[in-house]
Order: sequence, then structure tokens, then C-alpha cells
Amino acid sequence: MPLVFRASGPLDAIQKNLGLLGDLPGTFIGTGFNLIARPDKQNNNPFFLELNATQEILEFTNIGGDIPNRGSAQSDLNLHGIRYLQRVADCATHTAIHLEPGLWLHVPPTGAPDPVTEETYVRQATIPHGDSVLAQSTFLLKVNGGPQIAPVDSTPFTGQIPDLNSSPANPVTNADYLKQFREKPLPTECLPAGLDAVQTIKNPALVLQAAIAGQNITETIVIQISTAPVGGIVNIPFLVQNANATRLDAIFWIEKVSNPAGGAEPFIQLQYVQRVILDFLNIHWPHISVATLVKTL
Repeated sequence: MPLVFRASGPLDAIQKNLGLLGDLPGTFIGTGFNLIARPDKQNNNPFFLELNATQEILEFTNIGGDIPNRGSAQSDLNLHGIRYLQRVADCATHTAIHLEPGLWLHVPPTGAPDPVTEETYVRQATIPHGDSVLAQSTFLLKVNGGPQIAPVDSTPFTGQIPDLNSSPANPVTNADYLKQFREKPLPTECLPAGLDAVQTIKNPALVLQAAIAGQNITETIVIQISTAPVGGIVNIPFLVQNANATRLDAIFWIEKVSNPAGGAEPFIQLQYVQRVILDFLNIHWPHISVATLVKTL
């Protein structure tokens, strides 16, 4: 009896099957900024605003073969993907602040005679705090030139959760709570020079804009994902009770950068902004992370 196994295809076929993820396999290294309001019961405070300039290593590895999803109402569908490992540390102390293994999947469109669905991209992640995430793409784009990076508002709020690049309709007005957002100094390590602390804390996307100032970006792939309306976050009971992560929104920009120095070849750069909503004290607190990473291997 012949041996049956799921073989990996040649590299060009793998890259084609990955769609917009085709440039990701490899290792990306860079820096960024992390903002999180977290509970501070141990110090008898309602919360503490933590700011970190960050160092990050993000590794992507091909899943070479098909990932068959068997159909009952629809025909079988082959997915393709990559697995990743994200490691983030504080830039000053080199202390680890985030570890995340996960998957990115390319889900091709389905056509007639089945119900037609568009191409989508899915991110699955697990975080050691006790969270599991499934987010799906809500917007895809490939353009000539650099990214259009819109503001992302860190103001805590109540009521409806706005889209990633919209400000909340019901911002918190408690002066004691807002004081940290207006008076905290930025970390001095690893961030681009010239950032205004108040404006950057209000809108961490300014770090991304400063990181690419003066670059010649010739092509950008945009993948926006969310756990809403399809997806979600599952948390252990302690997190549900104390700092419940309820929604994730993110945008990833995969950029081709022209490097004119010495006629060097263009290189691949990855930027992202991510907002996770944490709920405690009956308030929605945006946890925002941004980074600019260069593909090195």
C-alpha cells in the first residue's frame, strides 16, 4: 500500500497560495510602542497607565501543504497559512511583556454553485494570560505607494465600541482618570525623535507615521481584521472578572520599501496597529500596540 501524506508544494506555489500573506514567511525585527491601562488593586488605585517603548521579534513559518476543510452543504475548501511567534520586550529593561503563538490563514473565495463568499484572512492567537482570539479580515487593499495611517484614540469610554479609527461617542470625563493620559512622560528609548507626549498617548499611531517619515514606500498591502462581527475572544474566568478582553481590531501594512543607499535592493517592512478593549470599572479601556518591523531573514 502506498504511503499517503500531505506534501508541501514548491516555494512559488506556496507563496501564491498565501495570497496577500506571501511576503510574510521569515523573521521581522523592530521597535514600537505599547499603551495599556490595567487594574491596580494591589496599590489601591483604580488603574495604572503603563507605557512601553518596545523591541519585537515576529517570526512567520510556512504551512507548506493544503489545509482541507471538508464540506457538507458546500464543496471542500483548501485553506493555506503560516504559523507565527511574536515576542515583545520593553526596550529599556529588556523584560518580556508579550508572547503570542498563532496562525494566519488564507481562506479563498467560494463560487457557484455554492453560496459565494469573498476571499478572507483569519488570525488565530493564544496569549499566556488566558486569552484565545479569532479575528477575520474586514478590509483588504493593495496599492502603489505608502500607507494611509489614521488616528487611533486611546481615550477610555463607555457605551458602544467605535471602529478602530473612530473616537468614542461617550469618552470618560473623570479628571483623575484622564490625568495619567495627559501627564505621563513617554519612554525615552527606541521611539522616533520629536514625538509630543500628550498627542502620542492620545494617538499612538503617530509612532508609526514618524517611523516611516522620509521613506520611499513603493507598494503597500493593507489587511484590516476584527473579532467583530465574526470572531471573538475567549478568556479564563479571572480575566472575565477583573479585566475582560472583549474585542480586538488591527491593521497590518506589508510595505515594499525602496532603499536608494548604494543601489541596495528594496526590503519588506511590516507595520501594525492593534487595539484590544479591556473592560473593568464599567469602562472600556483601549489597549493599543504599534510597531514597525523589517524583514531580516
